[in-house]
Parts: sequence; structure tokens; C-alpha cells
Amino acid sequence: MPLYLPDFHAGQTFTTPGRTITEADVYQFAAWTNDNNEVHTNAEYAKRTRYGQRIVHGMLGASLCLGLIARTGVFEGSAVALLGIDQWKFAAPVFIGDTLTCTVEILSARPTSSGEYGILERQLTLANQDGVTVQSGRMDVMVLAAPLTA
Repeated sequence: MPLYLPDFHAGQTFTTPGRTITEADVYQFAAWTNDNNEVHTNAEYAKRTRYGQRIVHGMLGASLCLGLIARTGVFEGSAVALLGIDQWKFAAPVFIGDTLTCTVEILSARPTSSGEYGILERQLTLANQDGVTVQSGRMDVMVLAAPLTA
């Protein structure tokens, strides 16, 4: 069940279910984006790199946050538009086989001038199975102030 602007307040948090990153995820993301950098797609090449294995595309992690958030149902039906991605940090690598969860913290919730919508400032933290923050930053969203009427 979606939440609407009055349901949100600063300090509120939501944690998503987890998702394990597979080799297929990496290859599909590479195909969709045409980012076939060998550090992501070539196991032998990646053995000689800093991490000794393939790393997951950074933007796959950022994109996954949105999909994980959708699984909570909190914003499904109330989100109108993603307003931006700000101060995004790639703190640690993500590897094939890592299980990731995303925590959303509401920093602020305010109505727009029309009153029909609200702006949620959100801090997102993507963490692996060990609780290590791998990515974080802001992804603000516009939401409906109330359910749409027919």
C-alpha cells in the first residue's frame, strides 16, 4: 500500500528486502548500457586488477536501489517523479554474489505550492550482506499528497 505526503516525516526509515547480484545481472546491465569494460565482464582480466575479481557496474547498484525500494510498496502508486541523484558516493566495490539491501531515510517532507504533491528529500544507503555501505547519496522524489480520485 503506497504512502502519501502526510504519511512521511523526517527521520523515518525503510529498509528493502535483499537481492543477490548474479553474473547474469552484470552481463545484462553491460548489454543494456553498452558498458562492456573488462573489469566487469572478463574474469581473467579482473584477476589482475585491484580487487582480484570482477566488480559490478557502479550504476547497476544505484539503479538497483530504485528497484529494491519498489519492492517495499511504500512509493508504488504515490511516486510522481524522481527529482535527482545528488552527492552519490561509491564507497566500496560490489561483487557478483553480494546480497544488497537499501535503506531509505526521509530527510524532509514538504508540500509543493499547489498542495497536490510533495517533495521528499531522501538519503539512500546501499549495503552488502556484511553491513558495509557500498553506495550512498540523495535521491529525492515527488509524491502525491493524496490518492488520485477517479
